[in-house]
Amino acid sequence: MSTSDPARPGKPTTTRNPRTVSAHVARRGLVFVAVGAVAAAAITLSVSGGFSQPEKIATHSASSPATSGAVTAKTFGSADPGTCLQWTPTDDPATDRQDLAEVSCADPHRFEVAADVDLSAYPGLEFAPNSMYPGAQRFGQLRDEHCVDAVDDYLGAKFDPSGKFSVGLMFPSEAGWASGERTLRCGIQKSTNTGIPQEMTGSVLDLDQSNVWEPGTCIGILQNVPADPVDCSAPHAFEVVSVADLSQQFPNGIPNEADQDAYLTTVCTDAVNAYLGSPTALRDKTLTLFWDNIDVTSWLAGSRQVSCSIGSELDTGGFATIVGSAQGDILINGQPPAPPPSAPDGRALPTPLPGAAPITSGG
Repeated sequence: MSTSDPARPGKPTTTRNPRTVSAHVARRGLVFVAVGAVAAAAITLSVSGGFSQPEKIATHSASSPATSGAVTAKTFGSADPGTCLQWTPTDDPATDRQDLAEVSCADPHRFEVAADVDLSAYPGLEFAPNSMYPGAQRFGQLRDEHCVDAVDDYLGAKFDPSGKFSVGLMFPSEAGWASGERTLRCGIQKSTNTGIPQEMTGSVLDLDQSNVWEPGTCIGILQNVPADPVDCSAPHAFEVVSVADLSQQFPNGIPNEADQDAYLTTVCTDAVNAYLGSPTALRDKTLTLFWDNIDVTSWLAGSRQVSCSIGSELDTGGFATIVGSAQGDILINGQPPAPPPSAPDGRALPTPLPGAAPITSGG
């Protein structure tokens, strides 16, 4: 669930009774903000994927020195498909990725190579010697034109576009382009919701691509939409309480959305009650339990897991800002939650909507 759309602010509103918010409503909101995240990540990747110093962009083993001098296509293209690359990120574009190195995919890394593309092999003037540097927007287009198919081919048509991995691109710096470098490097990376490559371990060929976070992870918030993981003491959009594996219930094929919801209603509700230590805690904290469904594309790619998460949805869309883990005291938009009144004794309660907070007759 990559989610970030800083261009869509929302205003804080009074928290609704979570019993009125269904999983479908919550999921629809999450899908909306996820679309914004794709665009934001695309811009981030295309801007940050270049290297400011062409002398240091060569792929080399961790034990050998970085290549110096002008970078040639042969040097840049030395990483074969399946090669894993690591570097130490910095906030300064002039120094970021200066220690780029080839490492074992069993070790932490930030990029797995799918294919190299030699733009000089394409006819026309756009990539000819002395041609104008493409710029970030054009590199983003080139990633979409070349790397999406390259990653799909590398993974045997089993890439989950809704999973935790994204299609990445490494491209020459402006100085490298001026010296004749025309190689693009397509690959796979695990990015935060704002597009920053994170460390991963193991080849994507062997990993479950499900977009899940470890229980206890809090996802930060930026203008009412999810951002990157933060400590739960910091402002955040939601908190992950568990990870559910659909293959345990559905071993023979993809279940439809209704069947997924029926199963996850029980599994996620039991998980959040155990996580919070009480069957009434979710209601008392005015939070909503939600999850994403797995679609056909993700299922065929091998994704089987979903996160059960809790947050507070705004009437205007997006999330309220929460501070503190839901396992303790929290603030929602700066205020402690006010539990809704208990249902009168003997009153018939409606069947809870899928993904909604569990309804109880107690306080």
